[in-house]
Amino acid sequence: MRNYNLIFKTMIQKRSVGYGSQFALLLALLGVLLILGSLLMGFIASQVFNVPILNAGNELLKPQNVQMARLLNTLATAISFFLPALIVAKISSTKPFESLGFNRVISFKQIVLVLFITLGGLFLSGSLAALNEMIPMPASFLKKARELEATYQSAMLTMATMKNFGDYLLTLIVIGLAPAIFEEVLFRGSMQSILIHWFKSPWIGIIFTAIIFSAIHGSYFGLLPRIALGIVLGLVYYFSKNLWLSITMHFLNNAVVVTQIYYLTKMGKPVKQAMDESMPIWFGVLAILGLMIIFRLFQQTSQQVQANHPTNNSYELMD
Repeated sequence: MRNYNLIFKTMIQKRSVGYGSQFALLLALLGVLLILGSLLMGFIASQVFNVPILNAGNELLKPQNVQMARLLNTLATAISFFLPALIVAKISSTKPFESLGFNRVISFKQIVLVLFITLGGLFLSGSLAALNEMIPMPASFLKKARELEATYQSAMLTMATMKNFGDYLLTLIVIGLAPAIFEEVLFRGSMQSILIHWFKSPWIGIIFTAIIFSAIHGSYFGLLPRIALGIVLGLVYYFSKNLWLSITMHFLNNAVVVTQIYYLTKMGKPVKQAMDESMPIWFGVLAILGLMIIFRLFQQTSQQVQANHPTNNSYELMD
């Protein structure tokens, strides 16, 4: 992995802002903008529904207000995740979008391999969801975790309610595409890159970012699956140096879940049951073995792409 640091450094022209300072600024902006995004979301909802701002959250959980909930959640996600990364990139780099990983060369082979990586990641996450349930924890902690999970699921149940194909397409954008773009810009394009350079260790940067990525979702019962997903996404971005590929994988992962919910609810299954992603633990063992093979091919393919097009400035889809 260390050889990739040299390639990555040539892609970004940094200003004299230390990586530790970048990380501290990123966390500070993330915290402030998370609060501002939530307040703005509540304020707009209170004005639209003509209720006190403290009751706005309850209004957004009502099925009849699902479209407004989707719109405001997308707005809040953009403010909370995209803006911190963009601000830090603007301050610390003369080429902010390049520093965030918006690489202009994509290999068709990379895309195909990302499809298989996504499949492996789904099996791994599903098996870890079952493992997460088995971890012994104090009863008081589990009670609090289940309360937070109920709040999280209530919001997701509202967002994932799809009565027709039009709702399905809109949900793909709101739950699938928008979070994929905004979260990958923050976590892989900004945070992971900063941590890798700061600690001079790809694994520390990837794993630490994956833990924060999982924790910020506020779901204990999804902790291990999201850490695994974060690591897989981190490896996709690290090997390819192309944020579009990690965005693609993140979107595909979300799209599979949305499609599963839509299909199963159309067959009469409750949304809450359709959201259950648990799989047998042995699926995860097979997934890890498969991912190791696929990532080896992905690494080799990415090396070839970077060697053949080190300074290409136009979008290109290679054979």
